Amino acid sequence: MTRTAHEITQMTQSGLNLIKQAISIYDADLKLAVSNQRFQDMFNLPDELVEIGKPFADCIHYLASKGDYGPVEDIDAYVAEKVEQAKAFQPHYIERDRANGTRISIEGSPLRQGGWVTVYTDITDIKNQEALLRDRSKDLSQQLLTRSEELSQINRELTASVIALEEAKRELIASESRLNLTNSMIPAHIARVNIDACYTYTNQKLDSVIPNRPKNILGKHFKEALGGEAYEEVYPRFLNALKGQSSAFEFTLKDHGKQVRVALTPDKDKQGNVIGAYLLSMDITEEANARRALMHARRRELAAQLTSGLAHDFSNLLTIILGQQNKLEAIDDLLPDVKEIVVTTKAAALRGGALLDGLSQLDAKRGLSQNPIDFINLINGVERLGKATLPDSIHLDINNQVGSKRVILDQGFTQDALLNLILNAREAINDTGTISITAQRVENWLEFIVRDTGTGFSKDAIKNVFTPFFTTKKGAAGRGLGLTTVFDFAKISGGRVDVKNHKDGGAIVSMRIPYIAAVPVEPGLVLLVEDNADIRQTIRDYLRKMGHSVLEADSAEEALKLSHISDLTHIITDLMLMGEMTGYDLAMQLRSHGMTLPITIITGLPKDNPLRRTASKSFPVLHKPFSDVQLATVFQESAYQ
Repeated sequence: MTRTAHEITQMTQSGLNLIKQAISIYDADLKLAVSNQRFQDMFNLPDELVEIGKPFADCIHYLASKGDYGPVEDIDAYVAEKVEQAKAFQPHYIERDRANGTRISIEGSPLRQGGWVTVYTDITDIKNQEALLRDRSKDLSQQLLTRSEELSQINRELTASVIALEEAKRELIASESRLNLTNSMIPAHIARVNIDACYTYTNQKLDSVIPNRPKNILGKHFKEALGGEAYEEVYPRFLNALKGQSSAFEFTLKDHGKQVRVALTPDKDKQGNVIGAYLLSMDITEEANARRALMHARRRELAAQLTSGLAHDFSNLLTIILGQQNKLEAIDDLLPDVKEIVVTTKAAALRGGALLDGLSQLDAKRGLSQNPIDFINLINGVERLGKATLPDSIHLDINNQVGSKRVILDQGFTQDALLNLILNAREAINDTGTISITAQRVENWLEFIVRDTGTGFSKDAIKNVFTPFFTTKKGAAGRGLGLTTVFDFAKISGGRVDVKNHKDGGAIVSMRIPYIAAVPVEPGLVLLVEDNADIRQTIRDYLRKMGHSVLEADSAEEALKLSHISDLTHIITDLMLMGEMTGYDLAMQLRSHGMTLPITIITGLPKDNPLRRTASKSFPVLHKPFSDVQLATVFQESAYQ
């Protein structure tokens, strides 16, 4: 059974109280480790001078000021001399007369771990008898024999007391060694403080919880030992502990990025009075991070479960909406304001589809899906969605120096990264300001430079700007600054991100990814397999707009009959079809028959759907809803395979 330092001290003190001599034990720092009641009674010491941890110098100063050492001219110098003598830890035996007329013997023995144990014996009667014997030795032979017998008895008692003292000392040393070994192995800081918030015990592991704190904190106050940040968290709970209230709490050390758990337990004397408190503190940073990760994982799992059942039908509806918006957009005499509404609605519908797909895969790491795209369409989309999220007081200025060239990149991921930078800049701007985006080609790099006229990044923000869920808003939860998305996109694209503050104010974020030019795809004959007539019509319009001719089928069985046409250049099939065969079954059967034409599978099912996951291992999968541009990129991507 492991005992606390306080329990061991109490046991040792109880044993010492049975001994008639006055006993005190001071540690290597000249602070009181333990004493018995006889020690306090012999020297009439006040309670505060026999508290554990009281300096040896305080006791000497008190006795000297009371005249116990006789006349002393300079008490401070006398105390300093005694302290220097004590630091030598040399064994000694002296006798001295006290101011109250008694004579005492003082025997000191050093301890192996530093410090010493001292035995004080009142030898007044013995010295008086010795004097009497010298004066009346001729007449008191019988009394001499009697007193000699009494002295022999006293010597036997003294010998027994010394033996008991040695045993108590050995037990104290052994118990202390076991306690120190146990405490040194515990991955936590264990300590005791008195009612003045000063440390009287420590296992010297404070720096394992709070970095860069001193190891030797005995006698130090809370604030000096803990540092300002931790002190503000711990001290109010300590005051509650002095009222008898136990507590356990956690707090974050922002200066060190650590999470700390502290337990405070009041220390009470025999009368039930609080005389201090015990502390147990641990670094739980890894545990806290694991809890947060588990919480986010559960949120993602729940989001995937909620959207899985609705994803397919909702994606089909968005596909139809996009098709109808395309028809509206094709009307020549459409008013400019109405056309702008149509374009924005299309962009929002596409974004809705991407979000729906993203929710279903929140538990998976986002991958890169690079396709040939019209760069100007990307920029126009970012501009429309960016302006829709900004108030009128913030101006968005985009400088496209790349032009309308076709490039290979992940359009959705690129757009998300730039939108995150726009939203982050918006939060940094007070009232009015400007956000500028420059897109340019620098040698073999495609570079995006986003600058704002906001407050810029703080030192803490620059340090943690790419940390997931980090935010400068107190109490905020969610994705934080959002630059994790930017960092992930640049990293998996083979590029980089630089963050800094502009000398004239505001922040600058530079993002570079490899520049890859795209090549055009010649029109051909496409076999479209879709059992929903409205969706089939929408995709047919997309294909014709791209210059392709279209053959249509509403089942896999019908598609198999049409697949033998020699002029086919591409096959598009829905994953879920009427009849017994799925789109995946159709694609696999065509492959088994030796067909090498590009096959694209379209679906509204979430990415964690087992059938979709199986299909995506062998064929490109396009998630509904999608635009004509997205469909065109699939065709262009197939040209590189």
